Amino acid sequence: MSKKLRTRNHKVVLNRSVGGDAGITFFLILLGAFMFIPMYYAVVQSLKPLDELWYFPPRFYVVNPTFTNFADMFTSMSTSWVPFSRYIFNTVLISVAGTFGNLVFGSLAAYAIAKIKFPGRKFMFSMVRLSLMFHTTVATIVNFMTMSNLGFIDSYWALIVPAWGATLGMFLMKGFMESGVSDAVLESARLDGSSELRTYWEIAMPMVKPAWLTLIVYSFKDLWNIGSSTYIMSEQYKTFNYAVNQIVSGGVSRAGVGMAAAVVMMIVPVGVFVFSQSRVVETMSTSGMKD
Repeated sequence: MSKKLRTRNHKVVLNRSVGGDAGITFFLILLGAFMFIPMYYAVVQSLKPLDELWYFPPRFYVVNPTFTNFADMFTSMSTSWVPFSRYIFNTVLISVAGTFGNLVFGSLAAYAIAKIKFPGRKFMFSMVRLSLMFHTTVATIVNFMTMSNLGFIDSYWALIVPAWGATLGMFLMKGFMESGVSDAVLESARLDGSSELRTYWEIAMPMVKPAWLTLIVYSFKDLWNIGSSTYIMSEQYKTFNYAVNQIVSGGVSRAGVGMAAAVVMMIVPVGVFVFSQSRVVETMSTSGMKD
């Protein structure tokens, strides 16, 4: 006579205590405030007249707000023999072209190393990891000789081409390609007659959208903040950050102008980050895939 096992349906409910939720919320608020304070202080300082800039202890508010610092910054830059718009154009061109090239070449190399088996790929990736251990200053002389032989000195290419070969982008994309792109999906595409380039662009890249959005943020930020360069001598090729540093170096009287310039330089990268961050969160929540 067989025994009938008694079973009971259990509903698993994951729940945290009220105290745990409150602790996490408090920690996130504290962390957010810690990150927001420097930006808030920069904006406040840029709106202060010169006499309020040197109060001690420093004040986190402004008594008599003014836009004089911003007006002085644009006035100082308009008096140079190179138009202000030229510095902006140079910065935008270098940032956009360098970021685009870094994304394309970095993702192509990452796709090849992560998803295509060929001799020497492990050695190549080990060289990429090794290159991340060295600061760019170490290779300044070699890079200058390379740029000189290629004829890139004193041109936009001197800042754009090195960004295309930045190994951090390839390293980041390779990790996401291995974990986020299904080999089964790639094999199915190849069996259906898809070319390798089409498989990379239409299948692999959408799967690693968080990775290349993150790469765009980091690459654009670094290129946007490029200042003086050993490869650029002509004033018409220099960036907005370089022009701002020249103005700020005028002395104590330019302190307010320096803070206004810092706010202007901060607006575009912060905007790029805010837009990309929301897209990264949205994609990470909807793009999980397993074999």
